This record gives sequence, C-alpha cells and structure tokens, in this order.
Amino acid sequence: MTAVNPLARLEVRFAGSFPDPLQKLEPELPEFAFIGRSNVGKSSLLNALLGRRSLARVSSTPGKTQLLNIYTLPTLHLIDLPGYGYARATKPERAGYRKLLERLLRDRPTLSGVVWLLDIRHPPSRDDVEFQQLLAKSGIAVLVVLTKADKLNRSGVTTALRDRTRELGLEADQIQVVSAERGDGITELATAILAAAGEDTR
Repeated sequence: MTAVNPLARLEVRFAGSFPDPLQKLEPELPEFAFIGRSNVGKSSLLNALLGRRSLARVSSTPGKTQLLNIYTLPTLHLIDLPGYGYARATKPERAGYRKLLERLLRDRPTLSGVVWLLDIRHPPSRDDVEFQQLLAKSGIAVLVVLTKADKLNRSGVTTALRDRTRELGLEADQIQVVSAERGDGITELATAILAAAGEDTR
C-alpha cells in the first residue's frame, strides 16, 4: 500500500507575512524554517508537502519571497524564508537577508529545526557554503533536502547525490532527495518533519 503524506491530511492556514525574524506565533508550537537559495523551489516544496496547489506563492522570479511567510498546522508552524544568494539583489539587500537569517538562527527560541534546500543539479555555491557554516554554528537541527530531482534521470540522481554528499561532508542518509513536480520523497520528508516535531506518524 502506498504511504500517504501525513502533512497533506492536516488542516493548514496561512498565518501571515512578517518582516521580523523574532515574530511571536500563537499558539506556541514547534517551528521549522525552509531556507535555500533563491529559486531553489521552497514554495513549490511547501505546496507539495501540504497537499495544496497554490498555498505558498510560487514565482519564476528569484527573490520574490521577501518576508517570513508562516503556515500553521495543528501541531507545528512552517516558515518560508527569503531566498539567499539572489545575484541581482543589491548589497544592502544581501546584507539584510543575511542579518535576518542570522537573527532567526541565533535568537529565535521557538525554532525547532531548519529544512535546508539545495538544487541537486549544482555543487554548493559560495552562499551555500557560508550558510552551512551558519547552520553548524547555530546548533539547530537540520534536514538537508536536494530539490528538483525530476530534472535528472535515475543515474543522474545517483551521481548527483554522491557528489553533493561528498561536497557537503555528509552521509547519504543525512540527505533527502525530492521532486515537488513528481512527488518523489515528499511523504518521507513530511514524516521526518513530524517526527522531529515529536509527532507519531504511524
């Protein structure tokens, strides 16, 4: 029997967009922040995880998400964060993005974990490497997710996973490969998020 995405079965509401990385949320629940380079597919992944077509705003224009967009479920909050590394962003905008991310990681006591998205097709960029260092320094639990697996064939996914694992200095079982387009890995990632929030998904 095919496993059912446990997040897609839950009621979800858009709680709002906020510029403050320390914005308090009610009720107080475990929080998971979705972070990655601009146009890595955060909004598409959130829609797939939540079983909705257009709850999270999707745009082909990098840097479209500029606020913390909060989605509230019965037992947790999901936070869609601005993308980092947008090439056409101004220097002050880049500095502002970094400050927002640093404050969220360092000063948000209710943050339970980070879902860190990287495009499976490309080696980590300089921005990715810098952000990996920020994550390591923060001590926050991280789920590493490689997106856009549908852009590669099966052997390409295997090769890319091996390469990204080596480049990131991780083990293969520390990385989840997904495709929001095809649904690959979505149920497994949803289950991992709920488990990290202390939920029994059996």
